[in-house]
Amino acid sequence: MDSAANGGQKGAWNPGGKGVRGPALMFGAILLFGVLDANSKLLADHHAMAQVLLVRFVVLLVLVLLLLPVAPRLMGRLSTRHPWLNAGRALAMLGSAAFFFLAFRDLPLVEGYLVFFTAPLIVLLASALFLRERVSPLAWVWCAVGFGGVAMALAPGFASGLGSGPLSGYLYALCGTGTYSAVFILNRQLRDEPGIARVLFWPALLGLLLMAPFGIAEWQPPTAMGWAQMIAAGMTVAGATVMIAEAFRHAPAARLAPISYTGIIWSVAFDALFWGHAPALVTLAGAGLVVLACVMSERVARR
Repeated sequence: MDSAANGGQKGAWNPGGKGVRGPALMFGAILLFGVLDANSKLLADHHAMAQVLLVRFVVLLVLVLLLLPVAPRLMGRLSTRHPWLNAGRALAMLGSAAFFFLAFRDLPLVEGYLVFFTAPLIVLLASALFLRERVSPLAWVWCAVGFGGVAMALAPGFASGLGSGPLSGYLYALCGTGTYSAVFILNRQLRDEPGIARVLFWPALLGLLLMAPFGIAEWQPPTAMGWAQMIAAGMTVAGATVMIAEAFRHAPAARLAPISYTGIIWSVAFDALFWGHAPALVTLAGAGLVVLACVMSERVARR
């Protein structure tokens, strides 16, 4: 992982976004989020959302407090010149975590992911409207191709018919997609703030304060495995969050957004690994189309 201590210093951020550091960090972050989704689905069978998120935020806070004195240059300061943007990012991160947990609890994975993978299209639109970043026509084309690959990969799940989940599940997925996209845009706006402490501390503190009453009320004593899964989830979120924030310091949103589609690769892999769902040929073909779209989108961005 790239040192965040230099993330906001002159020369660390490549304005043209031509290097591979940003896309590589984004790819790693999406992999970690895939691990987190699989872990959350396993935890949801035994623990309430508030309990899982409460432990996650405690782990994040402990990590920040332990690393601040040990690696001050890496962590940076907790104070910020943009309190409202940081507060907005913290709320968006909390909303994304909560909404997706609830969505995948209520919906089949095939439908939840199809809603979620509209996020790159939302990010492209938002980056053009709010960040005034140039989005080339080819970027839109390859982003649309990536979404088509996702739809193809998820096609076998359509056999049960769309609309099989409750309306609340779709609303949760839609809200999660919106807040997830907002995190991307806010990360880009805050790209010049050095250090990673702010990225972790403020969302963790806000999440802890909001989730503590509900998590304590719904607490179920975890097994040793449950504790390990929840602590691992906190560490996974920390890594993914920092990698995404760092990615947006090195590349524009329009370049990074299509990489989100690689999440379908990990969802197929983890579905087969943990739940024994062997992917159909059309699923593998769709995943291949996603890879093609990401490669071509990256080639367009590097011209």
